[in-house]
Amino acid sequence: MKIVAVEARVYQIPGRRNAQDVPWVWGEMAQVYVSVTTEDGLEGIGEAFGYGIPGASAWVVNHTLAPLLVGRDAASIHDLTEMLFRKTHLFGRYGVTTFAISGVEMALWDLAGRRAEMPLYRLLGGAARTAIPAYASLVRYPEGHAQIEADARKAMDEGYAMLKLHQLSVESVALARAAIGADVPLTVDINCEWRPSEAIAMARAMEAYALLWLEEPVWPPEDFASLNRVRAEGGVPLASGENLCTAVQFAEMAAQQAVDYLQPSVTKVGGIAQWLKVADIAELNGIGLAPHSPYFGPGFAATLHLLAHRNQAQWVEKIYFDLEVEIFKDPIRFADGAFLVPDGPGLGVALDWEALEPFRKRD
Repeated sequence: MKIVAVEARVYQIPGRRNAQDVPWVWGEMAQVYVSVTTEDGLEGIGEAFGYGIPGASAWVVNHTLAPLLVGRDAASIHDLTEMLFRKTHLFGRYGVTTFAISGVEMALWDLAGRRAEMPLYRLLGGAARTAIPAYASLVRYPEGHAQIEADARKAMDEGYAMLKLHQLSVESVALARAAIGADVPLTVDINCEWRPSEAIAMARAMEAYALLWLEEPVWPPEDFASLNRVRAEGGVPLASGENLCTAVQFAEMAAQQAVDYLQPSVTKVGGIAQWLKVADIAELNGIGLAPHSPYFGPGFAATLHLLAHRNQAQWVEKIYFDLEVEIFKDPIRFADGAFLVPDGPGLGVALDWEALEPFRKRD
């Protein structure tokens, strides 16, 4: 079936905070949802990374990728994606163009699953499991704030099996460890804040709190040699990859033995096929897989399908707050500390476009 429409829409949806009086360090997280429609009216949905730059990601989809796709065969996912990469490489191989391609490619896979009337995980070859244990990924609060401890306890009470912080101080890590106990896995995402020497010193200071991994400790994130040094000297396992695009960058990171966990993000890496290539790289190099997925929409659903299909990662990351509106017609179920993989056709979820409309931001 030929593609007749490709569209990215931006939504600015406030989050429901666990404590209204506690300021977040981050602002709101805008959503960029993509639809691809074929001549018979069937629609596939995807998600492009857009936190902080939603308009840019959407613009690339609507004004650069859409004209290249309309009139093409929607079933030719590999060829279409390769064409998009080649046609846009002059704008930079990594960053916004790849975020946009990720959303379109995801929508094409969703469309293929809907047409075949089977869930994505089955279309890819089946699933090893249909429930994925989740970890709570806390937002960044002011350092040492009591809400860190409160939210950590609350997440454990709700059944989450692991906790991630986005804090920069030993004090905050100590608060979380005290809240969850000695046996619950704990990770800390630094978001590329430190120089290598700082990262080594902080890793050593946090070592006493038994971190499963320290995430993206150095700037810039593609400085794999420095990551290797921090890994060797810091005493704490490292994870990284959410800011990498395409399997090419992950292959280089693996070759330099920079991390213990690779972290592809399906809305940033180039889509589902690139994510699977990263999973292969992790498997072939004996490296752990811990995907980045702090999403609410199709990107989160796609990650569940991929984790079900490739039984390499133990947990799925769930950003620990909800949006003010339920974006899916039927929410993804969470039970006994795990998210149930949607078993409907494609991604198995349907965006509630009508409920989303009041939050839409137009050019």
